[in-house]
Amino acid sequence: MKAIVNGTVIAESDHTEMVEGNHYFPPEAVKKEYFTDSATHTTCPWKGKASYYTVRVDSQSLKDAAWYYPEPKEAAKNIKDHVAFYRNKVDIVE
Repeated sequence: MKAIVNGTVIAESDHTEMVEGNHYFPPEAVKKEYFTDSATHTTCPWKGKASYYTVRVDSQSLKDAAWYYPEPKEAAKNIKDHVAFYRNKVDIVE
């Protein structure tokens, strides 16, 4: 799986965790140079508190285009620190 913005691969892995239709990329698969921490947080009843990243490729900045769970609840422990992307902002391809 690859996460792509403007032809640039920002995450790539042979193994992602699929949760609620989203591919969660392992932390080592994410190219951190394209990511900046966001102040945005949301809460999922069964996964816990999500943190967000703004993705920057060249001159394009995609606010809160990616999210992850730094301290997920027990039911979602398999996605700890894995990164997922909004498909309307980032292309996900096999």
